[in-house]
Amino acid sequence: MWLIVGLGNPGNEYKFTRHNIGFMAVDYFLQGVGNPRQQNKFKAEIAEVEWKGHKLLFCKPQTYMNLSGESVTAIMGFYKIPMDHMIVIHDDIDQPFNQMKIHKNRGHGGHNGIRSISGLLGSADYARLKLGVGRPDNPNYPVADYVLGKFTKEESDKLPEFLNKGCDALEAIILDGIQKASTKFNT
Repeated sequence: MWLIVGLGNPGNEYKFTRHNIGFMAVDYFLQGVGNPRQQNKFKAEIAEVEWKGHKLLFCKPQTYMNLSGESVTAIMGFYKIPMDHMIVIHDDIDQPFNQMKIHKNRGHGGHNGIRSISGLLGSADYARLKLGVGRPDNPNYPVADYVLGKFTKEESDKLPEFLNKGCDALEAIILDGIQKASTKFNT
């Protein structure tokens, strides 16, 4: 079984913000496999699907970003999912919008959701799919306000194509392994 974690914040006020692109990617993938019913368990919305011979468990922690590790560790423990079968999808301000990076066993880079997960797991040895949201044009604009802001009209228009590409990258990690997926999708 694979655990696919999309990071974001619960609530309508955060729904289409840059910080919630992990939630959006999970929802986009689930739409493509028939929109299975999501249920609330382990302080998360979860959905289990069979896909191309793999069991996938999708998770959107509902604890707010800074406590994402609470849901993730509970799910990993209950389902006995090893770290090499977990993929975390999240926003990345160091990648321009519409670019992505796949990697494993790296620091949190200031991302509080990753900080929470790695801290509670005691390791960062899991795959991450980082979806670029870019930085604010004005260097004095607070990064927290930027990531909690909504996508621009231009970004929103390109978002479906970007999320589709993110789903392709997710599929490649599962089917081909992180090395091949990184070579193909890292920009």
